[in-house]
Amino acid sequence: MEKKKYPIGAESYKLYEEIGQGVSASVYRALCVPFNEVVAIKIIDFERDNCDLSNICREAQTLILVDNPNVLNAHCSFVSDHNLWVVMPFMSGGSCLHILKAANPDGFGEVVIATILREVLKGLEYVHHHGHIHRDVKAGNILIDARGAVKLGDFGVSACLFDSGNRQRNRNTFVGTPCWMAPEVMEQLHGYDFKADIWSFGITALELAHGHAPFSKYPPMKVLLMTLQNAPPGLDYERDKKFSKSFKQMVATCLVKDPSKRPSAHKLLKHSFFKQARSNEYIARALLEGLPTLGDRIKALKKKEEDMLAQKKMPDGKMEEISQVEAWDVTDGAKSKGRKKKKKKFAESEGVEVDKEEEIGCWDNSVL
Repeated sequence: MEKKKYPIGAESYKLYEEIGQGVSASVYRALCVPFNEVVAIKIIDFERDNCDLSNICREAQTLILVDNPNVLNAHCSFVSDHNLWVVMPFMSGGSCLHILKAANPDGFGEVVIATILREVLKGLEYVHHHGHIHRDVKAGNILIDARGAVKLGDFGVSACLFDSGNRQRNRNTFVGTPCWMAPEVMEQLHGYDFKADIWSFGITALELAHGHAPFSKYPPMKVLLMTLQNAPPGLDYERDKKFSKSFKQMVATCLVKDPSKRPSAHKLLKHSFFKQARSNEYIARALLEGLPTLGDRIKALKKKEEDMLAQKKMPDGKMEEISQVEAWDVTDGAKSKGRKKKKKKFAESEGVEVDKEEEIGCWDNSVL
């Protein structure tokens, strides 16, 4: 079957509300007028300070070439004025993080988690097979459409292990989000490979189980130190009695500090934990029925953040947590410049040291 060719030109699209925002990119719900089809459009501003043209081109090319039901692809991309437009499927359920914060603050049930993670692993298996490392696996980058299909999104920080035809077995760049970042990525001693994604996958499993990632209440520098110095996080055999032994074992196999001892995505898919996974329709019923529209959820979360900032009652780690759920997270959760200034002003008024944290925060640079 011939692939549907989406129009290349801004005049063929009608932009609706903004559903995501980053330092140099915004995502909109939009209408592809010739097809009368709702899509998502990521608009990347070349003229913004933080733009890296090589990253922008790499992301657009990667997204268009993607051909896997569990990895978010792009229909097309084109330049309009000083912006790159990337047209993608509209994932109306939003991100898993978005759904957690809107309706499941204490985490999902085990069958839901198994179903979501199985689909994510299928996506990772595809990504790794084609020589890529995702480098930012987390609930905020797991998207769900109206039918319950699960897709791994945001190749903004993905790395290709096959540059110019030569395999580079290890990467040495420092990117990702601290709470989900593998120890070897933090250390930068010997580089890292696709096994870094398996660590992030394990952290994401805990995030889906508890409603938040381990160490999420701490500032990034402390997260780094705790990840390197403490024993790996996991599901507690006493506190997490509602979860099965196989779930606890699966998480433990991912969160091993020695990357060579972590399983591949292909091997992990064979773990007994995933035998309980259900269909996309099950995810749609379990998570999306009765949920407000994505636009309404975004408005509610933004209002919550503004109210908390105004009242100066936001606890440690909460600003980052909320910023990650402000939108459909193909743009990751990076902050706009205005939002950064507002948060810095709030932190300073509370007597919090912000310079080092801002420096660490720039690691989370998957927004192009």
